[in-house]
Amino acid sequence: MDFDSTLQTLGIKRYGATGSGSTTDTNLGKTEMDQGDFLTLMTAQLKNQDPFEPVDNTQMVAQMAQFSSLSGITEMNTTLKAIADKLSGTSLGDALGYVGKTVLTEGSTAYPRTSGGIAGAVALAEDATDVSVTITDPDGKTLKTLVLGAQDKGAVAFDWDGTTDSGDPAGEGPFTVKVTARNADGAVSVAPLVWAPVSTVSLGSDGEPVLTLPGIGQVPLSAVWQVG
Repeated sequence: MDFDSTLQTLGIKRYGATGSGSTTDTNLGKTEMDQGDFLTLMTAQLKNQDPFEPVDNTQMVAQMAQFSSLSGITEMNTTLKAIADKLSGTSLGDALGYVGKTVLTEGSTAYPRTSGGIAGAVALAEDATDVSVTITDPDGKTLKTLVLGAQDKGAVAFDWDGTTDSGDPAGEGPFTVKVTARNADGAVSVAPLVWAPVSTVSLGSDGEPVLTLPGIGQVPLSAVWQVG
C-alpha cells in the first residue's frame, strides 16, 4: 500500500489529486487528520516500509512529538476557552445580588435621594469645551442648569443639591435630566447617566441578566457603568 492509497482509505485526498482513483468510505470528505488518522497512517507506513531503507527513527519521533504537542495545545485551548466563558459570564444567582442596590446607567429619569437632589454623570464620546446639564420637573419646567464647562472624553460626574435656580426646593420628582455638549467642531455625542435602584432581576432571551430600574425600565447588566 502506497502513501496515496493510505490517504484514500482514510478518506483524505492529496491536494490537487484528481481522477477516479478515490475510494468510497465513511470518512470521505474529511479535511483534517485527527489523532486516530495519524496513528493509522503511521502504522501503514511502518508495515509497508522498505526493509532496506527503513523510516528514519529521528524523523518519526519528531513527527509524533509535534502531533502530540498540537493535540495537547488544542485540548488546552478548548479548556481555557471554557474557563474564560465561565469567568466572563454572570449567572442569575450572581445578578440577584444587585437587587436593592443602586446602579449608574444611561437614562433620563431620576428620583431624588432621601437628602434631596440627585447625582449622576455625563457620558462624552469625545472631549468637549462646553458641557451642561439641565434638570426639569415632571411638567417639563426647567428647575436647574448645571454648567460643567470643558471636560475630557468619558464619564463626568455631577451632583445637584435639589434646589432650583432661584434657590427654592425642587420637590420630590421624578426629574428629567438632559445633557448637551459642544466643541470647536460642533455638537458632541453625549448621554445622561443616572443612579437608579434595582427592583428585580431576570434573564434575557440571550441568557444575559436584565435589571429592572424604576423610571428607566429594563437594562442589560452590561449597560451598568457603576454599582453603588
